[in-house]
Amino acid sequence: MLYKSNQDLPFEIRSVFSETYQEIYRVAFNSAIHWYGEASQAHRVALSAVKTQTAKHMSGLV
Repeated sequence: MLYKSNQDLPFEIRSVFSETYQEIYRVAFNSAIHWYGEASQAHRVALSAVKTQTAKHMSGLV
């Protein structure tokens, strides 16, 4: 299952993340689903990508 747009993402993702982080999640999920072939692993990878970007963003503010 690939997400073609942010509107296709699960409500839980759309309600928590900004548009920018939704985009990061979607791109990472779509890439990981091709690599791993399993949605639960792709979800973990996508969340990790968002977490990494959040940390990079926050470290730039300090």
